Order: sequence, then C-alpha cells, then structure tokens
Amino acid sequence: MTEPTDILLLCWRDTDHPQGGGSERYLERVGAELVRRGMRVTMLTAGYEDAADAEVRDGIRVLRAGGRLSVYPRALATILAARFGRGRLAGVSPDVIVDTQNGVPFFATLVSAAPTVVLVHHCHREQWPVAGRTLGRVGWFLESRISPWVHRRNRYVTVSGPSATELTELGVGADRITVIRNGVDPVPIPGVDAEHTERTAIRLCVLSRLVPHKQVDDALEVVADLRRTRPDIHLDVIGGGWWADELHARAIELGVRENVTFHGHVDELDKHRLLARAHVHLMPSRKEGWGLAVMEAAQHQVPTIGYRSSVGLVESIEHGTTGLLVDGVDELTSATRKLVDNPEEAARLGRNAQRKAAGYDWPATAAGFIEVFDDVCRATSERARRS
Repeated sequence: MTEPTDILLLCWRDTDHPQGGGSERYLERVGAELVRRGMRVTMLTAGYEDAADAEVRDGIRVLRAGGRLSVYPRALATILAARFGRGRLAGVSPDVIVDTQNGVPFFATLVSAAPTVVLVHHCHREQWPVAGRTLGRVGWFLESRISPWVHRRNRYVTVSGPSATELTELGVGADRITVIRNGVDPVPIPGVDAEHTERTAIRLCVLSRLVPHKQVDDALEVVADLRRTRPDIHLDVIGGGWWADELHARAIELGVRENVTFHGHVDELDKHRLLARAHVHLMPSRKEGWGLAVMEAAQHQVPTIGYRSSVGLVESIEHGTTGLLVDGVDELTSATRKLVDNPEEAARLGRNAQRKAAGYDWPATAAGFIEVFDDVCRATSERARRS
C-alpha cells in the first residue's frame, strides 16, 4: 500500500477568521505537521472580509470561498469539479479527506471517492438553540441523524473520551472512533513566567471566543461577587466575537466595567503575557471538546476552573490536581474565592497543570492522524482488490 500523500482538510473557518478558535487551530496545526512529514495539504474554508482567496500558510494551501453557510456547497462544488479536472482543485486527487463537523459536516463523502475521516470536537445539542428555532432544529437533525447515517462506514476522530461517548450515543460505532488529543504550542516568550511572580492585584482571565455558549458572563458575575471583599480583583477577557457588545453591557450592568479589560483578538505574544500574569483561568463554557485554553494557561502554572457539565473539561482538568470542576456559577464563584484566598493551593494546582501540559505536542497529534490515514487507505485498497 502507498502511504497517503495528498490530504484535503475541510473546515468552515480558519484561524485568521474573526470567529476562529481552538478547533480551527487544532486542524491547522495537524496540517502543518503533515506538511513537515512530506505530505501535500490543501484546506477549503470560508472567506471573510479582507481575506485572500488563496494563500499558503505553514505549507498548507488555503483556499477560501463562501460564508458561514455557503462555504458548504461551495466546497462540495470545488471537490466535484476537481474530479473532472476543473476548478481550483484541478489536478488534486486527495488520498484522504478530513471533514470537520462543527455542528454539521461538509458531507464530502457524497461527492468524492476518497476515504473520509470525520473530525468532531464535540456534539452541539446545547449550542443549536443559539442559531434560532428552525435552523437549530434542522442543524441538530443533520448532526444527530443524517450525518451518522451518511458516515456509517467512515472513521471518526475526536479529541476526548467524553466526546467519543457522545458520538456513540448518536449511533457511531465505538470501533470507528479514534481519540486524538490536542497538542499545545511552545510558549513563544522565553522567561515570560517571570511576570507570574510579580503580580500584585488579583487577576483572573478568560481565554475564549466571545459567543453565547462560552458563557463569559458567568465570569463577570464572579468578579461582581468577589469585588465586594477584594476590590483589587481584575478580569482579563482575551478574545473577540460577535457577542462582545452584550458582554460589555453586562459588565456595566453588574458594576464591574472598571474591573474588566476586554482585550479582543491579540497576537500570540500578548496572549501569553496576559496568561502569565493571571492567578486563575476561568472557563465557564457550556460545551468543550477538550479545552485547548486550559493547557495554554497551564503552561504558565495557571490553574483552570471550569464546568463539569461541559464534557471535555473532565479530561483536560484533573479535579483537585490540576484545577477545579464545578457545577454552576455559584460554585464557580466559591471555587475562585478559594484559590484567590489560598495562593499556595492555586500554586500547587498550577504546578501540576504545567506538568500535565508538558505531555502534549502537535507532532504526537499528527502521528495519531497518520495512523488513522494509513488504516483507512489500507481498508480502501483491500476493498478495491476484492471488487
């Protein structure tokens, strides 16, 4: 069997997209590692204002077309045209397609003969209502019923055991699911943790896209409660998104606007500087597949407090060892107060978290994908020989 050399990645956003986040970073970091190992990697994704239609980034050929919803038919049309030697993918015959299911997949398996690997970070049952009643129902139907049936013979990759369990509950066979956990980028600033020892005011941070299901407003409520006894408390909100105006308004409503800094999108250097000076990282997200931000905070010995119900955080946070898992905003507040009032305990959790984070890297993540690619290509070759 010939090892796969041409890989096609499908994702509705890329990391430069205004709403790009951890799931997009995961896919692109894997793609960059595959390029380093000699593979040709192309990514189809959506366009956005001022974005180039095509570029090469970290060796990945990135092609953009369509918007939030139209990216799906545009990508399928591009794949289909390539089978007839036409369009932007003319001359490219992928050995494997990675179809990212952010709620719904691209359904590339319907138009391509190449084996498809479905990448799912987590299921979106809890998030679909944000899309509106009708679109939410249609989306959940596609995700929970149509996609498992269309991909009934395809392999799945997900990022945590709890996410794998969610897929099996939708009817995906456990033998077709491989868990490949996130890597983490090296800290880009040598010595940045020196800032960790120079902190004076109590600083909390949230590293997140600003969208409703990330529930950053719960972190604002924590600040509102703690500032009664700790007026020096401050929250750094790192990240942007379309829900930002609502969060600004909520901070004003709670009377904590002076205690919160909304940094918006920042570059990697500033992100790590902000993480390094935090005492505690809050992750009140309703749903996470894994929680890359947990590991990025951990690199600076900053423990995370997150919600047990968010699914993936039960693996990225080891409760009582590398951080704390809680149920609801009241417990989030009391747990934060516990660590703020007991810096020795916060430091213990942070040291353990840093050791845990050191065990993850992107080469290992990419190696997991290569094993899956080899398996699906071998199975495809065997079926072809039998037919």
